[in-house]
Amino acid sequence: MNLAYIPSPTFSYFQIGPVTIRMYAICILIGIFAAVTILTKRWKRLGGTFDQVLDTTLVAVPCGLVGARLYHCITTPDQYFPPTGNLVNILKVWEGGMAIFGGISVGALAAFLWCRHKRYPFALFADALAPGLMVAQAIGRLGNWFNQELYGKPTTLPWGLKLNDADAIGKTEICYNGQACPTGTLFHPTFLYELIWNLIGAALIVWIGHKLWGTLKAGQQFAMYLMWYGLGRTWIEMIRINYSTIILGLRINVWTAILCFILGCILFVVLWRFGGDSEQLSRRLTAVTADELERESMAEAQADASRKKNNQ
Repeated sequence: MNLAYIPSPTFSYFQIGPVTIRMYAICILIGIFAAVTILTKRWKRLGGTFDQVLDTTLVAVPCGLVGARLYHCITTPDQYFPPTGNLVNILKVWEGGMAIFGGISVGALAAFLWCRHKRYPFALFADALAPGLMVAQAIGRLGNWFNQELYGKPTTLPWGLKLNDADAIGKTEICYNGQACPTGTLFHPTFLYELIWNLIGAALIVWIGHKLWGTLKAGQQFAMYLMWYGLGRTWIEMIRINYSTIILGLRINVWTAILCFILGCILFVVLWRFGGDSEQLSRRLTAVTADELERESMAEAQADASRKKNNQ
């Protein structure tokens, strides 16, 4: 008998009148809010404004959510594409299935294009975002807990996750190595492992970035994010037992995590050699911000003058 364990929530949504509120969605929204709050504080310190963060967020977040959903559907096609799946299931995001790898890739591309258009130093933006992104991912993992999904292999450890058997019926994850797990089996709480790993990573990035501010090149803090997250996701994916496409004996997300780590290492080295100086880019951002504020002030003055003229 397991005397100690982590219980699963007894609900994954609640009703407000005719509206269904999913805890999965709430966790994602809280994560986004936390990321934007941390990003804003760090971006202002570099010479930017909240409006710049908001505009970039409104571009990058929707693109990232679409990318996260499409990556999940493409890498686990049986449920979403014929002949075994239904395309309508792609729209059922409340059932879970948002892959961070797809979200980061598409969201980063959208943010890069927007920053390039607005003349913001993208490397600085990525550095400012890195710890907040890890905090957002940590909070988002609680959505998997509410959905009772993406857990790991059976375990007897006292922090094992206990599923609500009634809710787990029909889930493919309840089987392991082709065998049905006995009632009361505990599973590795991989959502918790990743949550803790990400929070540690966020703290490390902030600490290293502060200590080595004059030494690190712009973008290297984001490279550290890629390395830390890729490393952690690799071993966490090795524990999980939910269905995933297998390539050369490994889950596709393991390969993606390894690639993420390698790209982070390469980016760190390349930026060390060819990256821009953070202080210099911060001064450039300050100049861009001052130009934006001046143009906004002139536009407001012209609008006020136009209103006064019309009222005469």
